[in-house]
Amino acid sequence: MMKKSLLARNNDLANTQRQLEILSNGIFADGELPTFAKKIRETNQFPLKPKKLEILQINVGYMCNQVCAHCHVDAGPDRKEIMTIETMEQCLDVIRKTGAHTLDLTGGAPEMNPNFRWFVEEASKAGIKDFIVRSNLTIIRANKKYYDLPEFFKKHNVHVVSSMPHWTRGKTDKQRGDGVFDKSIKALQMLNEVGYGVNGTGLQLDLVYNPSGAFLPGDQAALESDFKKALNEDFEISFNSLFAITNLPISRFLDYLIASENYEDYMYALVEAYNPMAVENVMCTNTLSISWDGYLYDCDFNQMLNLKVDSKAKHISEYNEELLQNRNIIINQHCYGCTAGAGSSCQGTVA
Repeated sequence: MMKKSLLARNNDLANTQRQLEILSNGIFADGELPTFAKKIRETNQFPLKPKKLEILQINVGYMCNQVCAHCHVDAGPDRKEIMTIETMEQCLDVIRKTGAHTLDLTGGAPEMNPNFRWFVEEASKAGIKDFIVRSNLTIIRANKKYYDLPEFFKKHNVHVVSSMPHWTRGKTDKQRGDGVFDKSIKALQMLNEVGYGVNGTGLQLDLVYNPSGAFLPGDQAALESDFKKALNEDFEISFNSLFAITNLPISRFLDYLIASENYEDYMYALVEAYNPMAVENVMCTNTLSISWDGYLYDCDFNQMLNLKVDSKAKHISEYNEELLQNRNIIINQHCYGCTAGAGSSCQGTVA
């Protein structure tokens, strides 16, 4: 298991331009595989345009208590990028004005931002219909100051979306680090104790699965059934839904693909599984991603490749919904990950 981020290790792929070079050259430059732009032209879906804005996804910092093998954010304890209270204030201004009905807070571990609770309290007053916090679960057990997070989430009716690579210890710890599985189980039990994932409470607890290797996720409904059966039988844990997410070939997962000599095979698998129906509902069409320093992106993955929106309004301080609605969405070969098979987004499958 890696102990430091790509950035801390001075890895070549910590440079987003290097990642984009890899994605734009080789099998795509020589025509062996079609670029994503060419592929969606074939189905008359180019340029990709936004629909009605529904989700504001805000990354409040890259700091995390884990260093996961697949992490597209390259998050970890050594990442110090944290959203300031000033940028949070600018986000709150937009939350109050926008027509978006879902607020999605992510990281790193978003709970590690020192102003996280204040931001949740202020944002919860804005009348958002679905208020999501993406938790890695282990943060709840990382330090005593986080032990009351389940109660805090309940107080503000936060929809908790939690990372859970597998229902077995071996596969979970391989992807996320030794001891992660046991801490995750304890955190899920704590969430269940306050009513999360329990029928009739209205407290939504969803899990996120992504493959541990160079392959695409299986059927989401079948995986959900397997997870529910195993977690209930082994630990009496319940949850609402499972989201199956495809690993995108960026950051640490790209590093893994290259190191394991699976990059070309994986890209072939993504291209062969391309589904034009999934293009219709990819998350960049109804979501706007905001980085820790307030810049605007079409999606969380574009944020990690530093591909800012194609608009005069590039920062939260310049937010203009009309301008942003008229932009073209920036694409590259990593977009195949969101359009393979049943599609993939932060909300699971899309087709």
